[in-house]
Amino acid sequence: MAATDLHALLRSLRVWSPEATELRPFDPSSAPDDPLTLFTAWFADAVAAGQPEPHTVSLATSDEEGRADVRIVMLHGADRDGWSFASHLTSRKGHHLSARPYAALAFYWPVLGRQVRLRGPVTAAPWEEGQADLHARSTGALAAALTGRQSGLLASLEELREESEAAWERARADPAAPSPTWTLYRLRPQEAEFFQGDPERRHVRLRYVGEDDGSWRKQLLWP
Repeated sequence: MAATDLHALLRSLRVWSPEATELRPFDPSSAPDDPLTLFTAWFADAVAAGQPEPHTVSLATSDEEGRADVRIVMLHGADRDGWSFASHLTSRKGHHLSARPYAALAFYWPVLGRQVRLRGPVTAAPWEEGQADLHARSTGALAAALTGRQSGLLASLEELREESEAAWERARADPAAPSPTWTLYRLRPQEAEFFQGDPERRHVRLRYVGEDDGSWRKQLLWP
């Protein structure tokens, strides 16, 4: 596709069409005192509204030299200990988090015109807890974890097929098989922002900023 064709295609697109998106009113003065409570409510809203894969989230990290990277991961949970996701300790994101244990998450639920952004320090859960989380998931998730070598160089798709088939066999035969490098990470937000789109572009942005005593300060931001 020529660059001019791409630009024409981009100009033809719109966001938040009334047929696909419900832009709901959001009164930040009635928001709860902590971001976890609001996130839980908004996540339930996204599920009820039919948002595909609402538990997928963009994860941004940086390497030793401060160069940013981003990818889509799956949310494993959110509680007072933080928002959790998982990966291999030896993966690219694992190396980033070992060198710079700080990250950002961004959820986007276009069916409601909503975003949630979080950033803060990241810690690894105890190994046993990460394995328990893995073994509570599907056989396919365990097989993928057992295949390992995430982000490493791959010689061919045939090598991937052979390794994956062996991992699937092991996962079916031993549902408690350990994956030594599999790690459950938790991001404990220092800031959390909730964005609600508005048809008149008067978007509402509410930011929570963590205080030293564990409480949260709420701020409104210009869209």
